[in-house]
Amino acid sequence: MIIAVDGPTASGKGTIAKALAAHFDLPHLDTGLLYRAVGRQVVLNGGNPDRSEDALAATDFADALLADPELRNEATGSLASRVSIHPLVRKALFDRQRAFALQEGGAVLDGRDIGTVIAPDAEAKLYVTASVEVRAKRRCTEMQESGRDVSLEAMMDDLAARDERDTNRADAPLMVAPDAILIDTTSLNKEAAIAAAIAAVENALHG
Repeated sequence: MIIAVDGPTASGKGTIAKALAAHFDLPHLDTGLLYRAVGRQVVLNGGNPDRSEDALAATDFADALLADPELRNEATGSLASRVSIHPLVRKALFDRQRAFALQEGGAVLDGRDIGTVIAPDAEAKLYVTASVEVRAKRRCTEMQESGRDVSLEAMMDDLAARDERDTNRADAPLMVAPDAILIDTTSLNKEAAIAAAIAAVENALHG
């Protein structure tokens, strides 16, 4: 069983995907982490994330980089959005994601093109979203809890810019798969969002 969870930054898709993996006893892959690793590697290489050649060279990152705490910060998140627009980068990472999805027993993957490109044959597809303001507030809270500070306005601008890049890139743009179930977490707390997601998957599998 493959469960695809797509959506924009800070919509709650990662939290939901992890909860689904635990509930259905499936392995989980945060595919955005792969793009964050590419963005981070570009910096380590002294390259430019907006240059296709530099971004492609960075796809050959060591697996150990996936454990780098720098991958979780906002700067790396922005880098991930920038490198993800390059078709050659997406092609280079496609096989790794597809192999994870097709492993025996199935898997849960979250990202921006899981239900449309990586696993269009997934048995259950969710698209998790929320308003930009709510997503920005969530991300600001996360950063403050880790000792970092950023203004809500700056965070909203950053998320809006990422959304613009992600939805308008030529290759595998962020979009709702035709058969995806939409979950808007704007007014939902963590527990309610997870419950809605589990119910949606159950309905997709048995309804």
